[in-house]
Amino acid sequence: MLAADPGAGGGLTQFLFLFAPLFVIWYFLVIRPQQSQRRKTQDMLSNLKTGDRVVTTGGVYGVVMGFRDGVVQLQIADKVKVDVARSAISGLQPAEGEEADPKAKSKGQ
Repeated sequence: MLAADPGAGGGLTQFLFLFAPLFVIWYFLVIRPQQSQRRKTQDMLSNLKTGDRVVTTGGVYGVVMGFRDGVVQLQIADKVKVDVARSAISGLQPAEGEEADPKAKSKGQ
């Protein structure tokens, strides 16, 4: 009555054979790219400097005018400056007169 069922160990191995490949696929399709994207965003935020053109998560474009703690001051128009959280900056924009992709010009010729 108290003896272990000899077939009970097969359930664990079936579970592992089913979920181990799913976890590996999930890791390479979801977790790893997300970590890479987060690392790139953190690098971009840590390398911000005065004069950079940026866009915020709310879609506001501006030029970085200054920093203090976790706040970045953006100039969005003449004599209009706003303070935004550093984490609200979603990307850098090319300066006016520069192309976003230098290869695009050579492909068009």
